[in-house]
Amino acid sequence: MQQTVLITGGAGYIGSHAVKLFLERGLKVVCFDNFSRGWHGAVETLAQSTPKGQLSVVEGDLRRREDIDKVFATYPIDTVLHFAALCSVDESTREPELYLSNNVGGSINLFQSMLTHRVKKLIFSSTCAVYNGTTAPMPLTEDITPDPLMMYGDSKWMIERAIKWMAQAHDWQYVIFRYFNVCGASSDGSIGDAKKPSVHLMQNAVRGAMDLEPFYFTFQPVDTPDGSPIRDYVDVEDLVMAHFQAWEYLGQGGQSEIFNLGNGTGYSVKQIAEAVEKEFGMSFEKKTDGAKRAGESARAYADPSKAQKILGWQPQKSLTDSIQSLRRWYEGHPHGWEW
Repeated sequence: MQQTVLITGGAGYIGSHAVKLFLERGLKVVCFDNFSRGWHGAVETLAQSTPKGQLSVVEGDLRRREDIDKVFATYPIDTVLHFAALCSVDESTREPELYLSNNVGGSINLFQSMLTHRVKKLIFSSTCAVYNGTTAPMPLTEDITPDPLMMYGDSKWMIERAIKWMAQAHDWQYVIFRYFNVCGASSDGSIGDAKKPSVHLMQNAVRGAMDLEPFYFTFQPVDTPDGSPIRDYVDVEDLVMAHFQAWEYLGQGGQSEIFNLGNGTGYSVKQIAEAVEKEFGMSFEKKTDGAKRAGESARAYADPSKAQKILGWQPQKSLTDSIQSLRRWYEGHPHGWEW
């Protein structure tokens, strides 16, 4: 019997790539999304290449308990991959109540429904933003005590702690992934990030190089060699492969763990823009008069060795691979999922 996984936020950028991979690996997938930030086009595209009955798409909102209860009552869910969340740092600062309601409140509803329906395996999409108040030396390891400075990171940290207590009380198995900066699109260009502008630097740089929209440097000057923040970039296909390996790990009885997902190498904002220019063989205008992001640390990059050791995860994609996949995606979808 095929196992069935529930992927919340499965119509979003990262979630849709997870749906794609799990379908390719022969699992049945239930994609749950409220489509406030996800796209019907993503799941419709995946459905076109999927055998009938393999992918089920449910439109619902985690903030309504009855929506998620119905999913567990209808489908034999084995494992939950929880991607559904709002993820704009600036928005979370302006509207913290929205992030408490959607990210935290929605997650609590999900966990209560899992408890009611006796589903005990969970893979959670967290973020390196939980570390952004730390003064710890780089690279960042999972044993550093989180100290989020922004509501987005704090909402994820609240959920991490809720998972810990639910697991302790109810014998759950979980994997929590703290993502560093996600980039790239599917290698075949079929799905990708469709937010305009994206919250992801490389996506915006590629769109700037393709003259799809203006590119802005949004960082505050920091104490790094070129004055721009240094971050760790991980390709979205490498990222979701870690989730499949986590699913296998939990299925084999693996104990609950927290993992960083990054390449372990830091690149500055300006270096990413330069890498895009090198790949395109041209320079593009980099505007500096846009709104600036606040509260960012100068450096943040991962020590991914724990995921490599325990899960056997190994990033495969280079910066060039990620840039090329984004170019293919935007060549076919210059306006995202607007057909």
